[in-house]
Amino acid sequence: MSDLRKLVIDGVEHELDPNLTVLQACEVAGKEIPRFCYHERLSIAGNCRMCLIEAVGAPKPMASCAMQVKDLRGGPEGQPPAINTNSEIVKKAREGVMEFLLINHPLDCPICDQGGECDLQDQAMAYGADFSRFREAKRAMDEISLGPLIKTHMTRCIQCTRCVRFATEVAGVPEMGCTGRGEDAEIVSYLDAALTSELQGNVIDLCPVGALTSRPYAFNARPWELRKTETIDVMDALGSNIRIDAKGTEVMRVMPLNHDGVNEEWISDKTRFACDGLARQRLDQPYVRKNGKLTPASWDEAFAAVREKISATTPDKVAALAGDLVSTEAMFALKALMAQIGSPSLDCRQDGAKLPAGNRSAWLFNATIDGIEDADAILLIGTNPRKESPVLNARIRKAWLTGTEVGMIGEAADLTYDTHHLGTGGAALSSVKDTEFYKDVLSKAERPLIILGVGATARDDGAAVLGNAMALAEALGGSFSMMHTAAARVGGMEVGFVPGEGGRDTDAILVGAASGAVDVVYLLGADEIDMDTLGSAFVVYQGHHGDAGAHRADVIFPAAAYAEQSGIFVNMEGRPQMAFRAAFPPGEAKEDWAIIRALSERLGEPLPFDSLDQVRAQMFEKHPHLQSMNAIAAAAWQAEPTGTMSDAAFVSPVGDFYLTNPIARASETMAACSALAQGKASSMAAE
Repeated sequence: MSDLRKLVIDGVEHELDPNLTVLQACEVAGKEIPRFCYHERLSIAGNCRMCLIEAVGAPKPMASCAMQVKDLRGGPEGQPPAINTNSEIVKKAREGVMEFLLINHPLDCPICDQGGECDLQDQAMAYGADFSRFREAKRAMDEISLGPLIKTHMTRCIQCTRCVRFATEVAGVPEMGCTGRGEDAEIVSYLDAALTSELQGNVIDLCPVGALTSRPYAFNARPWELRKTETIDVMDALGSNIRIDAKGTEVMRVMPLNHDGVNEEWISDKTRFACDGLARQRLDQPYVRKNGKLTPASWDEAFAAVREKISATTPDKVAALAGDLVSTEAMFALKALMAQIGSPSLDCRQDGAKLPAGNRSAWLFNATIDGIEDADAILLIGTNPRKESPVLNARIRKAWLTGTEVGMIGEAADLTYDTHHLGTGGAALSSVKDTEFYKDVLSKAERPLIILGVGATARDDGAAVLGNAMALAEALGGSFSMMHTAAARVGGMEVGFVPGEGGRDTDAILVGAASGAVDVVYLLGADEIDMDTLGSAFVVYQGHHGDAGAHRADVIFPAAAYAEQSGIFVNMEGRPQMAFRAAFPPGEAKEDWAIIRALSERLGEPLPFDSLDQVRAQMFEKHPHLQSMNAIAAAAWQAEPTGTMSDAAFVSPVGDFYLTNPIARASETMAACSALAQGKASSMAAE
């Protein structure tokens, strides 16, 4: 280990990587160093000076975040460099820094939303003095309007610039900056405009004081009042690790958890702020349509209506579609119910994506999320990752910042990084080998990555697009990855929620319903289909919001939302993750699996499970790899047949990022963000 360097920290000798900063070295040695501006995922600013340490022999304390171990000088007789983290000099220096930071701070902790989880508050207690020598009037600063998500109180700001660096480096939308110098320095948004990044809410977590807080959450609760549950996000297919904080029966806020392999420590604004939609437009009791009008009913009445309709038709005229927010167990249970009825017509691809059921390599993100950073060339086909998965898009930007070049076939869009736009449709994919990007970048890359958007497969030539994209990846010797938008999609494919022999897929189910060939359609949280195509079919809707599916339904089964029941979600890379219940559903709403189990009993033959654990046991027996939580079962490569593609432009399935599912559409916060993004609420910016 000759590349390590000796460093004496508080009298104890350590061997450390010379490229570590002194702050990181101290953490490796188990020493806590206070900091405000330093963050391990952002560039080093070195402007708060709270991390001062004493380097033995140096004339004054130094900022440990801005100096590397290899830059420290040893003793005059060849001794290894030595530092002290808790000497009297360090203690006095930190007290002085804290005293300066608090000169202008309003000390309004009782009315600050950050109270109770404020870095400034905690470090003032741990490292500050118990008095202040300043009696001058405090400086006040104008508030800035950053839009409907972030509430500002800039008098509290200590100019750590974490928000500025995040917006510029990670989000890639440099909308904030610091103006003025010294006492006149202040953080502002450019032109006093509202922020537009889909990741802007992360500055709330980054802010070490109460200058930037959550506007929707403001004054609703204190941290110690909340019941905290670690779970999984379902707003996109990334599977971000999150913490849901609930108070009583209401979800108050959503915060990120660190998972380096998935979302690092970031989440999208939809993940963070759409939670208010869980309390609005909820289905809290069964409904049955009578005389053309949905009327409240008991569970027995609702089950009886479904039983009567299914009994009056044949199994081949019954079909089921699963939506985007459904757990894997719910789809497994519904698949078992459809098998019991005798119907092979079921599908989890409500967008009509042409994904081959038996070929996992065709619909997994095979490179893994973490593996994006290893790619030295990336080609995006028919996807807009900034809208479809903003946190994954930040990963691509992270790779781009290290030199990875990115090509794009599809709609031209600002992805927060430079791209080589190669065309818009199938013709561009067919002729990609004739482009300069292919000749100069892709063909010469050692680890090329082809990312295909699921929207490009949800069209008539989708199978051909998939085959050609996979063939391109194979020819390059690179990795092929499918970019999904639905949290439930990969889980549904894993458990085989696809048509059986002689069964209908989504398109065929809708055509059959319109023509009368399908009598009963069971919608398990499926709201993104064209309800007008269901014709006169009898529609059973099991879901949690009064969205499109509920409006069209003949019978409604009220179900729990993702935050109100436990379930397994498999993210786009095939990683099963457990989501836990953080709150309870309203009224008479039940868990998905329990509704399906109760219906099976009313149909005359109860399914062979009586608890969620039993559902999982049966699912794991048939699909063993799903029981390995947080582990990715790699897919064996299997090419798909190529074909002729139309020249129609590839279109992202996400039109409005803020309104992609029933929960988001029920959210007032997401409605405000959507209006702002569409230019309908420009007054949100400061006048």
